[in-house]
Amino acid sequence: MIKIEHLNKQFGDHAALKDVSLEFPEHQTTVILGPSGSGKSTLLRSLDLLERPESGHFAFDQTQIDYSQPISESTVLDVRRRTEMVFQQFNLFPHLTVLQNVIEGPVHVLKQDAAAATKRAQELLGKVGLADKADAYPSALSGGQAQRVAIARSLAMRPEYIFLDEPTSALDPELELGVLKVLLQIAREQQSMIIVTHNMAFAQKVADKIVFLENGNIEFDGSSDAFFHTDNQRIRNFVSAMTFATLE
Repeated sequence: MIKIEHLNKQFGDHAALKDVSLEFPEHQTTVILGPSGSGKSTLLRSLDLLERPESGHFAFDQTQIDYSQPISESTVLDVRRRTEMVFQQFNLFPHLTVLQNVIEGPVHVLKQDAAAATKRAQELLGKVGLADKADAYPSALSGGQAQRVAIARSLAMRPEYIFLDEPTSALDPELELGVLKVLLQIAREQQSMIIVTHNMAFAQKVADKIVFLENGNIEFDGSSDAFFHTDNQRIRNFVSAMTFATLE
């Protein structure tokens, strides 16, 4: 399990995170919601050590980090070997085929046998509906297809947690739907995920737990059912204003 306590993060005079304490259970999907500028992406990036809060504590099983102290490179590598980040932009290697993109990490970082990595990559491309695109280059893919390759690439590393920062924000609704369906399938398989999204229908279906941030503060931390049936008027207003695109 990942646990953070009393995280504080400043950008100049702006407090992005204010005394944030949370737990992210294994084999569950946690969705982080909130208005723009509320600290969602900063929180996610702090978990992957892409941002360094000024203070607070991070625990990932036996890995312990005091953000107020220097963090060793070995600790950073330990966290990143056990997690994967999927960004808004797909960050595929343009000179590699889809299959080569997926096996790059397992072969060169995890030192897996190329044949075994290729077999696993082909299975994952089938899972995300892109088995027929294995030999294609990223330039030949739609945005939705490229994001599904990025998800397959993350799964190929067998991470304990996958972090997803608004993974469909750059896609039109039709392409978004394909990506969200893949993520729902992965969630059903109990892959631990932490997702920032603005799609309320997706959040309602995929989340075991929801965190609602506003102005760097935690305004809600609980089950998906409790969130969508809350009496908190601020949250009700937020939900009613957001997208409930169908996932059928």
